[in-house]
Amino acid sequence: MRRSAVRNVAVPALVAAALAVGAAAPPTVATPAPPAPAPALQPPVKTPVAVGHGGAVASVDADASAAGIEVLRRGGNAVDAAVATAAALGVTEPYSAGVGGGGYLVYYDAASRRVHTVDGRETAPRSADTALFLEDGAPIPFAEGVTSGLAVGTPGTAATWETALDAWGTRPLRSLLAPAERLAERGFTVDATFRAQTEANRERFADFPASAALFLPGGRSPAVGSVFRNPDLARTYRELGRRGAGALYQGPIADDIVRTVRRPPVAEGADRVVRSGDLTRGDLRAYRTVLRAPTKVSYRGLEVYGMAPSSSGGTTVGEALNILERWDLTRASEADYLHRLIEASRIAFADRGRWVGDPAFEDVPTRGMLSRGFADSRACLVRDDAVLTSPLAAGDPRDPARCAGGGRAVPTTYEGESTTHLTTADRWGNVVSYTLTIEQTGGSAITVPGRGFLLNNELTDFSFAPADPLVHDPNLPGPGKRPRSSMAPTVVLDRHGSPVLALGSPGGSTIITTVLQTLTNHLDRGMPLVEAIAAPRASQRNQSATDLEPGLWDGRARAELEALGHRFRPNPELGAVTGIQRLGGGRWLAAAETERRGGGAARVVRPVR
Repeated sequence: MRRSAVRNVAVPALVAAALAVGAAAPPTVATPAPPAPAPALQPPVKTPVAVGHGGAVASVDADASAAGIEVLRRGGNAVDAAVATAAALGVTEPYSAGVGGGGYLVYYDAASRRVHTVDGRETAPRSADTALFLEDGAPIPFAEGVTSGLAVGTPGTAATWETALDAWGTRPLRSLLAPAERLAERGFTVDATFRAQTEANRERFADFPASAALFLPGGRSPAVGSVFRNPDLARTYRELGRRGAGALYQGPIADDIVRTVRRPPVAEGADRVVRSGDLTRGDLRAYRTVLRAPTKVSYRGLEVYGMAPSSSGGTTVGEALNILERWDLTRASEADYLHRLIEASRIAFADRGRWVGDPAFEDVPTRGMLSRGFADSRACLVRDDAVLTSPLAAGDPRDPARCAGGGRAVPTTYEGESTTHLTTADRWGNVVSYTLTIEQTGGSAITVPGRGFLLNNELTDFSFAPADPLVHDPNLPGPGKRPRSSMAPTVVLDRHGSPVLALGSPGGSTIITTVLQTLTNHLDRGMPLVEAIAAPRASQRNQSATDLEPGLWDGRARAELEALGHRFRPNPELGAVTGIQRLGGGRWLAAAETERRGGGAARVVRPVR
């Protein structure tokens, strides 16, 4: 994620700037940059909020948002723009997303006023079983699982694009990949964040020749201000454009993926333990996305739609909202608001851990988890004068009992925190909320030679072993199984079925708490969307301590909450939200971060001036 050169700008000034430049013509580079150290390209201006007509795009990256706006300007719809933006993020955000990964797409169709979702989550090889990450009966070290072929699931991103375009798009994939292909060929300007993320992965990348050649030219991380090019990815995009998304699942690209997973090309002399995976050509050929019914809860007279399992995002955000609705948060002090937010999150995460997994393998009680009766049975645990203790035992949504847990308490397992999110809307009123990922920053660290993209490490989102052998774990590996995710792309409609807003975030398991807090900041506490996104965050995930960003760690509410019994630990940054909001008169507001991850890029087609 490339950082803007300007930081710490007040929100009102950012709003004013957005109205002036938020929808400037998408910067299509006219001539290739010369092969010199000094940059010939200037990154598009990043602004966290834009208001106007004709459609909107919000992402963490200015080049990616510009690619989506280019598509909208040429008559494409929100789905077309989402694919173009995602493809560009694969160039500029290669450590967070790309065709080597997967994700979840939520689509609101204005003509039918219906919400649809695409589950493009990666799948385990058909040979996988519960012992995938065990050796001699014990889990392998987590880091060794990550940097390995063992962690690589069958990618779902290209199939997600194909599914969404076939169902709702208006433009061919080839034309939508063109801006990203151009960006990969001509390059983009490296900023401090891209360099820092490269540095954080330098030792891993150095152990794989293809990764080192791409991301460590001359053995060093790219300098800030230099131009980063990826001609191999440009060629991969050209092949996908010419042959369709299926080219990733059959043919030379598929062969290269399988070869890389099964025999990871490790540098001579590297002493890293790199395990092979068992992904096959048959696994790639068999991959399918799943069109799922969205999750849905009513909140303050609005309808909140999210992603159903295999993601836990929709059920966990939905359950927490159901719990929170019993209190008037508009009049609560900051400490009271945070107390209830933290406790609702703690409870919902306890239930998530016990019940949510891939519904093709697990009996997930989605309807029960989102029921009012279950929320009421869990909300009664929250007290004004005391704090719940984690790990908290789960409730039973199949047979809710007031204030009762469902047995033994199980701690929340670890989940990597990298990912990216984009949100689009078009002039017809269609909306897309799309979260995509390769799991942790840098994924598996293994680049497919000659193809220009990193492979995911999504299978480490499975539990390596049950957190408690006496409690069923719905997230153990299995043949063709999708690992549980926390991605929570969300769309909110009014009672007439029209869009109010859409949003999502990266951040591993903190995605859920980030989306929940942004929603309640806006819907309950009355913050404008860009301020709801920028506000400091807390994240409780059924753990002994709640993460606090600096704005809350240094704030007055912390002492009040600690006196009540809350425990906290500092966290420098939680999530990176992008969203859109429908305004009156056919206008859209696009919003993104003001500072996190260098700030986001909000654009509209025709700005209000």
